Amino acid sequence: MKDINLFQLGYGLETGAQEEDTTRGLAPANESVMPRDVFDENRDDHFIRRDGSVFAGTHLIIEVVDGEGLDDEARIQQAFRDCVDTCGATLLHIHTHKFSPQGVSGVAVLAESHISVHTWPEIGYGAFDVFMCGDAEPWKAVDVLGRAFSTADVRVKELKRGEGVVAEAGVAA
Repeated sequence: MKDINLFQLGYGLETGAQEEDTTRGLAPANESVMPRDVFDENRDDHFIRRDGSVFAGTHLIIEVVDGEGLDDEARIQQAFRDCVDTCGATLLHIHTHKFSPQGVSGVAVLAESHISVHTWPEIGYGAFDVFMCGDAEPWKAVDVLGRAFSTADVRVKELKRGEGVVAEAGVAA
């Protein structure tokens, strides 16, 4: 990619870093933020409402065991894309890094949060995080990752991120 293209994308030409937009999302000084009922089904905050609780998102800790192709950067990027499509998420950006002599780290930044990975291909192990809010369905990523890395041994732990925080914040239901 040409330097002018990197500049237009907002990347720093020297480091490849992006400048953080610190003004986005701030309310003007004269505008107050109105509290809203977080249990309101019509609220557009992308919280998840399930079984009478409200939480920020579902975070899956996924371990791919005895996987193949965990040293292949292109295969990992495609697995990210397949997860995004299957889960109904919105891809914003993918960044991966190939280590020498082996291993890949990467992240897919989503409108709904992220998917990340660090691999140890020498033992067939990939440590994935899939964190999604809103209507995305992160559990669908489990089968996608198993197929992508040719293994039936995919282990999952689920965290409901932000669970209990709403009540602790004193927000009335």
